[in-house]
Amino acid sequence: MSFVAPPPLRRFMWRSANSMLAALLLAGCQSYEPAPLDMNAFDASLDTRLLDTEPVAEFARRLDEAGDDVPLVFDPADGISYAEGEVLALFYNPDLRIARLEAGVALAIREYAGLWEDPVFGFDGAEIISPSKPFEYGLMGSFTIPISGRLEVEKDRAGALYEAQLRRVVDAEWRTRAALRRHWSTWTAAVERARLLEEMTGRLQRIEEIAEHMNTSGELNRVEHRLLRIELADLEVRTSEQELDVLVAEAALLEVMGLGPDAARLLQPAFPDIALPDVKDVTTRLIESNTELAVLFADYQVAEDTLRLEIRKQFPDIVFGSGYGTEFNDRRVMFGVSIPIPILNANQSSIAEARAQREVMRARAETAFARLDRSLAAAVETLEVKGSQREQYEQEVLPLLSDQDADLDRIAALGELDLFILMETMTRMLDTKQRLIALRAGEIDVTITAHRILGPGTRQFPLPTEGGSDPDAPSPEHAGEAGVGGTK
Repeated sequence: MSFVAPPPLRRFMWRSANSMLAALLLAGCQSYEPAPLDMNAFDASLDTRLLDTEPVAEFARRLDEAGDDVPLVFDPADGISYAEGEVLALFYNPDLRIARLEAGVALAIREYAGLWEDPVFGFDGAEIISPSKPFEYGLMGSFTIPISGRLEVEKDRAGALYEAQLRRVVDAEWRTRAALRRHWSTWTAAVERARLLEEMTGRLQRIEEIAEHMNTSGELNRVEHRLLRIELADLEVRTSEQELDVLVAEAALLEVMGLGPDAARLLQPAFPDIALPDVKDVTTRLIESNTELAVLFADYQVAEDTLRLEIRKQFPDIVFGSGYGTEFNDRRVMFGVSIPIPILNANQSSIAEARAQREVMRARAETAFARLDRSLAAAVETLEVKGSQREQYEQEVLPLLSDQDADLDRIAALGELDLFILMETMTRMLDTKQRLIALRAGEIDVTITAHRILGPGTRQFPLPTEGGSDPDAPSPEHAGEAGVGGTK
């Protein structure tokens, strides 16, 4: 005897099946929450960066715990020193902010890598038009059993990708420090040149007053007086041009620090006190501490894990299914198993591509190492030459000009003015002091380059080994603290 469900019962069965299916689909789903851009709020936050210094102070404390010698107290009211500016750059630099957020993306991928595939649920139903036929249906569920080990390798690869992104954050922080030092030195040099020109202009103005009296009394002819006025006007123009150079250097410095233009009045000019570390084994230091190489080592590990993953994909996973249904009044329990046979495709194309990509990563690391080694040697040689030039100017040229200048001041005080000798001496003095400023800035620039290549002096990344990345890698918000701590 067969049972034929009446239409209301059939509709109930359809609704029940649809409800069960919807509940299963929505069980693991997340809801969308919009987060619109608010540029007005962001603009307001820029104005408060030097008012609320507690987050920066807390960041400095973490840097200090990681081995950095940084100021732990921030008081912008008394100005921003170079050391405080370096911490501010590490905290507010816009490129670093993006790099850290990108590390958060890699972390999210790592946390959910290697999950089993979602089970698949299917429902089929048929309502036979003939009134003597029952409603037929079938329920089927299937899931994949990952016997190939592919999921573990996916976890390793996601960990390696996250590690590579962390290394990029550390490299960006180290480069930001170098950029801050270079821009601070450039700005300080521009300020020093502006002060020097202002000093020379003021001195020439006082001499021009003396020359005016001498011209009136007939002790100085008009040609010599006119030449002095031309030199004074030219010096005033050069002073104005140098003030513009100061503004340009100032803007670049504030951009690195992530501060607004109002913070310019708080900056305190001073050349960064940076010394080249004494390194006995340069090759070992480069391999262990250079942040750029650390990124390439991490990229090579990603290539290794990518190849491992593609090889594991050759081995099949089992898809197992089971279900229940009816057909012609017969109730049935159904089973199904499927497994691919890797004899035709076997993922050969992806394996070959991954293997070739690994060699590309190897070449990039080796090429970068050779380039950095050459650049470091050139920087060290350049530093020696610039240091020798600066010492020669300081010990030989400048003392002679100072003596000459002092003698001319004594002569001018007696009312005797040799305009041509005086102007030649002042011109030489100005050129020498400007040259000294340029040599000092150049020495610092080369030292920064060499220090950036040598790295912060802490081991940045272990040599690539099979098995994924370091499980104790720092989180994105603390990524830089472990990488740049200890800058000796």
